[in-house]
Amino acid sequence: MEAAGGWRPVRGRRRGRAGGEAAEEEEAGAVLRRLREARDDLLSSGFWAASAGAVRAPLAGSAEPPARCVCYGLGRFGGCPAARYQLAFLLLLLEELGVPPGRCSLFDPAFSAREVAALRQLGLRLLPDNEEGKHGVEGSATLFYMVHCGKALYNNLLWRNWSAGALSKMVIIGNSFKGIEERVLSRILQRDYSYIAKVLKGTEEAALPAHPRYLDTFNDTSVHWFPLPKLKELAPEVWDCVEEPTYQECDDLEIIRKEKGAAGRSPTAAES
Repeated sequence: MEAAGGWRPVRGRRRGRAGGEAAEEEEAGAVLRRLREARDDLLSSGFWAASAGAVRAPLAGSAEPPARCVCYGLGRFGGCPAARYQLAFLLLLLEELGVPPGRCSLFDPAFSAREVAALRQLGLRLLPDNEEGKHGVEGSATLFYMVHCGKALYNNLLWRNWSAGALSKMVIIGNSFKGIEERVLSRILQRDYSYIAKVLKGTEEAALPAHPRYLDTFNDTSVHWFPLPKLKELAPEVWDCVEEPTYQECDDLEIIRKEKGAAGRSPTAAES
């Protein structure tokens, strides 16, 4: 991956490729070309430069720089321009923060074989299973890139890391928590997405700028972080309940559950 000249695939392991695998690599190359075009468009439009302030905001607030990244819900970037721009933005983000591609893991059950091949050529990693967002920071400062994901995915992520120490090591780029609070009835937020509701007063948020070319791609997207001093100001009882979310009363759950078997797995889980 190169900051100046675009992204180049990781070389190696080409000897003895089967015909189908070689065809997948060729298709992946076409995806990467369109991805570089999306990158150039983000740079030339000024959107990336305008967004850099929001990206740097957590670091200015003394948050620990992320050492790794987890991306959920990217979608079919091979054929969907919005998903392709979101992936191009993620790669620019990794460059900006100095996170190596090999320290960035992705999961979306919708990824096709050629998209998986493209991600691997970029040196990115694939999570083998559907975690439903329940990914722990495990003591490492972690960036979670979750543009336009379902509310339950954010709620699950918060539950999995429900302590001041773990939350303070997280940065989340995704749907505005303030927007969720405004759009969802308070009783529903408290009942179905209680961890989002409880963390609101401990959250700092910086919105990505609006740009006419990317209104559908990055609308309602913010950078969120959780300063330790703000988390320590929350009432002690906030931390007492650590019950895993079940969403039994939720009528419009916006995530794919792990119980759905093959639909919840990466298409290449056996190879990961």
